Amino acid sequence: MKEDKEIEKILLNDKNYEKFMHSKIEKEFIEITNDNKSETKNITDIKEVPKDKIFSKKTTYLVMNKNSKTKSYINGLQAEGFLGSDNEQRKKLISGEVDYFVCGNSYIKFYKYKA
Repeated sequence: MKEDKEIEKILLNDKNYEKFMHSKIEKEFIEITNDNKSETKNITDIKEVPKDKIFSKKTTYLVMNKNSKTKSYINGLQAEGFLGSDNEQRKKLISGEVDYFVCGNSYIKFYKYKA
């Protein structure tokens, strides 16, 4: 009975209801993200990444502009686009011989793969 009155008070006050719903949604979100963390594994060594996944959406590369010294991140598909027709550099990346390449003013380095 006492619990019903507290719920009634919460429902009558919009701000309290919003706080209650916000905390409930936040708890559910944290539970979902914690479940996903246990399933994913980050691989940071390019030699351990499956050869067919080096240029995939799950692969992240760090791009550093030589002139402005700014950093950004791209996925493997975008990194493959930076390579263009440079088959020699592509072979070195796939074999794990190197984990970076240079394209114009950008230095592109393998960052991680989400397994």
